[in-house]
Parts: sequence; structure tokens; C-alpha cells
Amino acid sequence: MSDIGYLDQGKEAQFGDYVALLKPRVMSLVVFTAFVGLVVAPVPVHPFVGFVAILFIALGGGASGALNMWYDADIDRIMRRTKGRPIPAGLVTEGEALGFGLALAGISCVMLALAANIFAGAFLAFTIFFYAVVYTMWLKRSTPQNIVIGGAAGAFPPMIGWAVATGGVSLESVAMFMLVFLWTPPHFWSLALFMKDDYSNAGVPMLTVTHGRKATRLQILVYTLILAPVAIGTAFTSIGGPVYLAVSLALNALFLKGAWGIYRRAEDTATDDRYAYEKRFFYFSLLYLFGHFLALLIEKGLTYFGLGGW
Repeated sequence: MSDIGYLDQGKEAQFGDYVALLKPRVMSLVVFTAFVGLVVAPVPVHPFVGFVAILFIALGGGASGALNMWYDADIDRIMRRTKGRPIPAGLVTEGEALGFGLALAGISCVMLALAANIFAGAFLAFTIFFYAVVYTMWLKRSTPQNIVIGGAAGAFPPMIGWAVATGGVSLESVAMFMLVFLWTPPHFWSLALFMKDDYSNAGVPMLTVTHGRKATRLQILVYTLILAPVAIGTAFTSIGGPVYLAVSLALNALFLKGAWGIYRRAEDTATDDRYAYEKRFFYFSLLYLFGHFLALLIEKGLTYFGLGGW
């Protein structure tokens, strides 16, 4: 799509506009889960190597965001939630976003391979490809399962962090992957419940658009029921322990309660804010994921002092 007509000639792109292309809020999740994956791994990493590795993983996540914004510029202009992004706002051209994203992708993958190991660099490259091509270009506009399958891209960072330390994959890194992977559908579908018109207007086949809100509510409950034993079961791997188990039991009880409440909600419920319940569930889902990974960090700290684990 041509950039003509969309760039605001009265404005020049600022540093903050390019930072916005990186989706910093999403990047923060990438950084945190990758950091946890690196720290809880059984192989120690030199602090400088760890810092550099997390930096390049963050840049790789940012590259994915920039490439996503480049490709989705047409629908971002339609959706209320995204029309303020740098490209639809006329602050950055699509060509600039594409070049920026590709440059960051190349730099981050090569430098991670050099700083840590080739497997970690290749894993980061695959993750960027999966998010930018498989999810953004293919799944997002073609199937209501876009979030389910595409959610793998957001679940890879803890595995990349683990790979930085170990050079490979293990049961523990897969457990962290599954935690994020199964968490993603309830998280995003709760958002879709109160943003349905955005997706419908943009022609994105989100589950709320193709199957309706009632079916979406059921799927949120189903995925939460599947997620709970996976999340709790991680307590019994080498990275878990009693602290993680206690945190996971509490968070999953609250998450299941929220999912059941969403499932039981009637569409014609008369309230001042019709979807306040869904919004609370969405924001709690962020706390849910953060709490699990923080608990893994705590377990690692306790183990370091000979107090953690089983």
C-alpha cells in the first residue's frame, strides 16, 4: 500500500514514534518471560551475557511489532484501539516501519547468536517469522483460530531465554511455553468481547465475529480449564516448588472463577458499563501471567540459598 496521503507532512517522526512501533507494552511481557526463562535455567549465565541476550531478545520482539504494524496499517486505521499508532496517525510511513522492522530483526538475531549461541539466535529468528508471517500475514485475517495458533509466537520468549543458557529445549521450557500459549486465548478473547465492533469493522475473523459472544465465552472457560492443570503442574518440575504451587493454586482459582463468571454472563445484562466484568478479567489475566513467572523467579532465588524446591 502506498504511503502517499497518509504521512502528515506537518510532523516529523520522533524517537518516541519509533519506540511505539516496537509495541513496548507487549515487549515488556517478552522481556520479562524471556528473563525468567534465562534465570531459572540450570546453567548459569554471565550477567553481561544475560543482559546483552535479553536486550537482543527485546529488539527481536520489537521487530515483530514493527513488522506487524507495517502489514496491519490498513486495519489499524479502522480500529479505534489502533488508529493512534504511528502509521495511521501519519507519523511514520509504512516503508519506514518495514525497513525499521527488518533491520532490527536482522541485528537482533545475528547478535543473539554471537552473544549466546546459534540455536538461540535461530529460535529468535523463527519467532519473528512466526509472528510477522504466520500470524500477522496468514492466520490473523483467515481464521478465528488466529489467536490460538498465533499465540505460540508470544509463548516462545521463555524458551529462547532458556536456550540462551542451555543451548536447547527441555521439559521445563516447554512447560513455560504451554503456560503462555494456553493463557493467550482467554486473555485476548476477553478483550475481543468488549472490542468486537473493532474487529468486525476491520474484517478480522476474531471468534466473537465469526461465532458470536456466547461461543467465545464458552471457549474462554474451556481454555481456562485446560490451562489450570498445566500451570499448576509446572510446580512439580525442576523449576517449581511449594511457593509456586501456592501462588498458582490461588491465581488459578481466581482465574477459573472469572472465566465461569464470563460464561454465565447474559448479553443483555443492564449495567453502566456493559462489559466491565470482561475488562476486569482481561486485566486480571495480565496479573495471572506475571504472578506465575514471578513465582518461578522466587523459587529460583530460594533454591540458590538452599531453601527452594521439593
